[in-house]
Parts: sequence; C-alpha cells; structure tokens
Amino acid sequence: VQLQASGGGLVQAGGSLRLSCAASGGTFRNYNMGWFRRAPGKEREFVAAVRRSGTGTFYADSVKGRFTISRDNAKNTVYLSMSSLKPEDTAVYYCAATTNVNFAIIANVQYWGQGTQVTVSS
Repeated sequence: VQLQASGGGLVQAGGSLRLSCAASGGTFRNYNMGWFRRAPGKEREFVAAVRRSGTGTFYADSVKGRFTISRDNAKNTVYLSMSSLKPEDTAVYYCAATTNVNFAIIANVQYWGQGTQVTVSS
C-alpha cells in the first residue's frame, strides 16, 4: 500500500487546515487508517485514527474537540480536519495504515505515508 499525504502548510494560531492522504496499491477498506505526528525534538506520536468502516474514530487527548478524522472509501482517501490550531501542533504529519486493531501503537503500523509539514505561527 502506498500512501500520499498532502495539505500541510503554514497557518496562524487559531486557523484551520485539512490534510488528505490518498492510498493506492491495496484494498483501502481493509485498513484502519490513522495520523501520527512528530514535532521538532520529539518522538512520533499518535494523533487520530478511524476504523475500516469509518464508524469508529479515536483521538489523542491533545487534539480532541479540535481535529476530525474521516475517510472516503470510494476515493481511497483519509482526511484530517484541524481547527483551532496551536503552535504546539507544529509537526510533520504522517498518515498510516494497519489491519491491527491497536492502531494507536506505532509498532503496529504497517504502512506509512511520506509526511506533510504543518507549521502554526503564534
């Protein structure tokens, strides 16, 4: 499975961005999809995930109420809508795919996208 992330950029604090991740080379609906991020000087961390069917979503506490993950199985794409962005959201964001039910664990990720930079200025 190949994952191509896009939509990152520079935004002011309080602003919004929408990331997209297009999948190819596999059966998209078989995979739980997620987003992780790595801030400068920090380890990669879980951000959000959505189950294969799209009916279950999960978020890190730091983004609950501000970020929304969704997927369109007809378009083989997963999205991350981010609002009320904070400078501490600055990071490289990676989309991820796994068939494992424990998808918040980095070691369980089977496929990674290339990352897209999000920079939030204060």
